[in-house]
Amino acid sequence: MLEKIIHDRDFTQLMKKNIQDLIILLFEKEQNFGILCKIEEITFYPELPDDITSEFRPLTLFFLAGYTFETAKIEDDMLVFEAGFGSDNFGSVVSVPLLSIIQVIIDETPILINLAVENKEEKKSEKIDKKGVKNSMESFLSNPENSKFLK
Repeated sequence: MLEKIIHDRDFTQLMKKNIQDLIILLFEKEQNFGILCKIEEITFYPELPDDITSEFRPLTLFFLAGYTFETAKIEDDMLVFEAGFGSDNFGSVVSVPLLSIIQVIIDETPILINLAVENKEEKKSEKIDKKGVKNSMESFLSNPENSKFLK
């Protein structure tokens, strides 16, 4: 039963919304927090040097405070923030998909636990469908004969 729920699309969307809403609330309350997340789904720009990435564990904790907290925002279902890494404080913009966040933590206590498992195949088909609809609409609008259908 649990497996069925955590893989369910509606449950996944609900968890994504809950994560987003909670993080927005923490921003509004100016409350520093940590996120425990799946490192393989995170992107860094610029990419981090190998000596830094080799230190990351499959589940990695990032603490958002100070400058990192000030730069944090939610954009396109991602938590995005700037952070410094390593002894040289190598700067990078970190993009974390909301569903890659396993826990949101305040004062060493989890205040949210995410068990949702995103269906990667479904996510890919959504991207393809959106692009296909856009291309279809562009084709439709480029034909002068179709102008009679527009009001």
